[in-house]
Amino acid sequence: MAKESIRQNTAVSIRTPRARVRGLGVSHHGAGHWWLQRLTAVANVFLMLAFVVIIARMAGRPYPEAIRLVGSPFVSLVLILAVLSVTIHMSLGMQVVIEDYVHAPATKIAAIFANNFYAVVVAVACLYAILRVGFGQPPV
Repeated sequence: MAKESIRQNTAVSIRTPRARVRGLGVSHHGAGHWWLQRLTAVANVFLMLAFVVIIARMAGRPYPEAIRLVGSPFVSLVLILAVLSVTIHMSLGMQVVIEDYVHAPATKIAAIFANNFYAVVVAVACLYAILRVGFGQPPV
């Protein structure tokens, strides 16, 4: 019997009809990545609009005034949320591409690890810069 026919045959399959309807796969997380990708996409729309406004307000200002603007609590919070949302969105999007198009198991694991590592490094570097400016220590 072919694998596909075994999966469809409820007499042979160990998955219950309810499990098939809920869409839970082997990893039991269902569509969690899909929803998180959509949630970060919607958040990115608003956060990137705020980011563009912040950048437009810094245009033409001298360096100390720009640092003061980024150092304000509200602007720092918006930038932190933007960095977190964008890096999560980026990581999830690349993970989907890797899972769909990289077929060798070892290469797939290495690529997902590199993707997650890169996203964490970018997020930490950006958050460090924002927090350093936010706490009154401008970068050198």
